[in-house]
Amino acid sequence: MMFNWLSLVTGLFYIVLGIVVIVYKFFFTILEPAIAYALGGVLIIYGVFRIYRAISRIKKSRDEE
Repeated sequence: MMFNWLSLVTGLFYIVLGIVVIVYKFFFTILEPAIAYALGGVLIIYGVFRIYRAISRIKKSRDEE
């Protein structure tokens, strides 16, 4: 159960990191705008996926109880 909540927080972290990469165009080094948008988009999509998976697992574990 704790893994699901940790996964939810990690998903939020990935979304924030994606937004930071898009806004500042920096990820350990200065990025070209096209690369920053692509990397930021991938990070945001992965964060949304992690949140979706965590919510579905939390709902599933509550239904089993």
